[in-house]
Amino acid sequence: MSMPSLPSEATRRAALRWLTELRGAGVPRLRTLFANHPAYADLTPAQYAEGLAWLRRTGMITAMGRPVVEVNGSELRDVGPASAVPSVRWSRAAEEARRAIGAVGEKELLRLLRESGVPQVRHVAAESDAYGYDIAAGCSTERVHLEVKSTTDPTRLVVHLTRHEYEVMATDADWHLVAVLVGRDGNAVNVATVSRAWLHSAVPVDRDKAGRWESVRLEVPAHAITPGFATKAWQLAEDWPVASRPVWAFQPSVPLPA
Repeated sequence: MSMPSLPSEATRRAALRWLTELRGAGVPRLRTLFANHPAYADLTPAQYAEGLAWLRRTGMITAMGRPVVEVNGSELRDVGPASAVPSVRWSRAAEEARRAIGAVGEKELLRLLRESGVPQVRHVAAESDAYGYDIAAGCSTERVHLEVKSTTDPTRLVVHLTRHEYEVMATDADWHLVAVLVGRDGNAVNVATVSRAWLHSAVPVDRDKAGRWESVRLEVPAHAITPGFATKAWQLAEDWPVASRPVWAFQPSVPLPA
């Protein structure tokens, strides 16, 4: 997946207006407002359309057009040479929801591993964020370090990877990214593993020594997703829940000690 390029100044201005106004009105109404009100006539309908599309590509608004970030006034912050984006932060509600879903996914994967008899299962994320992964698991012949990404969206798999998680992956051969689809009842509907090679190819490249990326949002393509999770020393069990086969998901599997 190629990363979205930095938007033009006009696109950034349009995006900022969308973020500000979407808190009180919907997309159709604002599209009419931007096209007809003289206060917004400095930008064209095409530029407003591109601003909206950019917000959707970067995950700043939902598919229904609701912001998941809060605008910090109308300030801009520099992110590189001759570029700027609106200064925004995740809304408290959106951040709390993401954390809650993440916690449920980690809890479910811990449960499935332990119930399947994996002898060593440790929730290291409960101790510290410094590890760069959430769960350490192993048997007498092999160990794994699992970074868990959880979602309730069965139509696509979107993960947020931090710079620290990526750097741990780059140096730790035991590191794996495991995605958990959480159902409405709070149980794991499906589990899959994301390709390390694809992650390496998908993260952005630092443009210069003066700045670097710290977090990235990635939409994972089907070819980078493997059903369940297994290693050389562990076999696949058949007692994980069976999904209704949404787009990104596969029938889960669970590792067992050899």
